[in-house]
Amino acid sequence: MAEPLIPTVDLSPFTKNDEDGKKKAMEVITKACSEYGFFQIVNHGVPINLLQRALDLSKVFFEYPSDEKLKSSPASNAPLPAGYNTQPQQSPDKNEYLLMFPPGSTFNVFPQNPPDFKRVLEDVFSKLTETGLLVETIVNQCLDLPPNFLKEYNHDRSWDFMVALRYFPATESENNGLTEHEDSNCISLVFQDEAGGLEVSKDGEWIPVIPAKGTLVVNISDVIQVLSNNKFKSATHRVVRPKGRSRYSFAFFYNLQGDKWVEPLPHFTKDIGESPKYRGFQYSEYLQLRLRNKTHPPTTPEDEIRITHYNITS
Repeated sequence: MAEPLIPTVDLSPFTKNDEDGKKKAMEVITKACSEYGFFQIVNHGVPINLLQRALDLSKVFFEYPSDEKLKSSPASNAPLPAGYNTQPQQSPDKNEYLLMFPPGSTFNVFPQNPPDFKRVLEDVFSKLTETGLLVETIVNQCLDLPPNFLKEYNHDRSWDFMVALRYFPATESENNGLTEHEDSNCISLVFQDEAGGLEVSKDGEWIPVIPAKGTLVVNISDVIQVLSNNKFKSATHRVVRPKGRSRYSFAFFYNLQGDKWVEPLPHFTKDIGESPKYRGFQYSEYLQLRLRNKTHPPTTPEDEIRITHYNITS
């Protein structure tokens, strides 16, 4: 039987101390992360009915008239536009979204309606934070880093954020929902409705990530790629909008605190006689460059800032 294009990994061995199951799961994750940075997880600790409830309530919210949604417009002092927003007119990405920081953050602007939405969003955020920590711990093991290295390096959870998204139906002339990109953070977790549309680049081809109930998609992001000196890849992915219907999804960004310095770790450079492939940078600097891609879209794809901006050319 052929291997599935996007492997699905059962995380229950990590909560049951099943050493054989852990070993097999880590082999699959290490292979996926070394090649293209994408895999799916089940038994991840987030209740399936909670994920479905979040999708259902987001559909209700995004169906409201604009004036109702705009009551949750972002505060001007937030580092990212927490609350309701749409992509800039000039953006090639065609979606609207609701962004939140961790529960209790003063930046959050929650909708009053539907009435249960705020509580469900906070519950989902808290559960995904726990799953992010578990996945980070597994990645730490797969990279053969000292125990708890990534957890101690990335201990500040105040920069994590989550986005509920609605992608508009494709038109006859175009279907771009989210342009090809890699995420800037550490690890991203995604769940999508049955419309699908998420695709990952593998061996030069775009592979659709078929929705499966209760499954979370994991993609390794730029920070892990730099720290590991390209041992693990930051996943290149995009969203293609379906025809005749909207697409709904949630993306959770297990992030890095902005003042953190990011550079290839000695474990993957001088300790093994390898040259670093990236120059070091402050994470907030990279975030600002990435945000500028959105606010001032480059005229050509080559001008878009990606992690290759920090490449050391030999």
